[in-house]
Amino acid sequence: MKNVLAIMLLFIIGCKGSGKNETMNMPGAYKMLSQSAKSDKTDTTYTSRQQMKIFTEDYMMYANVNPSDSSSSFGVGSYTMNGDTLTENVIYTSSDSTSDDTLRNFTLIINKTGKGYEQVIPDMKFSGQSWKWTEDYESTGTDAKTSVDGIWKLVKRYQVKGNDTTNTNQVQYKTYYAGGVIWGNTWTDSLNKKHTGIGFGKFTMTGNKIKESMINSTYSMVTGHDFDVDTEMNGADGFTQKITDPDGTISVEVYERLKK
Repeated sequence: MKNVLAIMLLFIIGCKGSGKNETMNMPGAYKMLSQSAKSDKTDTTYTSRQQMKIFTEDYMMYANVNPSDSSSSFGVGSYTMNGDTLTENVIYTSSDSTSDDTLRNFTLIINKTGKGYEQVIPDMKFSGQSWKWTEDYESTGTDAKTSVDGIWKLVKRYQVKGNDTTNTNQVQYKTYYAGGVIWGNTWTDSLNKKHTGIGFGKFTMTGNKIKESMINSTYSMVTGHDFDVDTEMNGADGFTQKITDPDGTISVEVYERLKK
């Protein structure tokens, strides 16, 4: 069933439907409560996968992790709403040892709920069957506004320890919005194998200090921990962040804003 779920997730936003729901105001931070897959022969609900999704005014980012094996994935792109139809224009996804930076357009049907929203693919074809795929989300966002609100792409990352500086090459995106934070990266090890890492949670900002309280991550040393991040804005569309580790190592990340 795990392999079936993984394959079906690739189709999760790749089908189009129609509905009569009024246009929903999507910006906010959301926690996924459940996924369900229903066909003529199967009706299964999954609640173990931990996923967060953030919509800004123009962009969206999601990240998830499977607690059973710490496998994870994330995606980022712009979106538009037309009635109850949400179209995601995905520019990058990464899942375990694979990544894709080709532009893909996917469509979902959005239904408002008392606690958040539901996204539905009413007729997804898979393994010779017709499936209805549903994800249920709860709003976890706040009304907080900060200078780092938006979705950002990493342009440089390095570590400083004493007189030594080490550069790190990886693809990384980070989102701050409505009190929620998501980051996801793709990195390559010494054997040239790709890996995906994610983290998501909540954040607060006071002056140029950000406190990230991470709820879930690929990495056990991140999950459940708080991180103090020094942030310096580089104009309106960029910032530099520094995290000082207990051993004195300083991790520096430079970001630029995603813009249409």
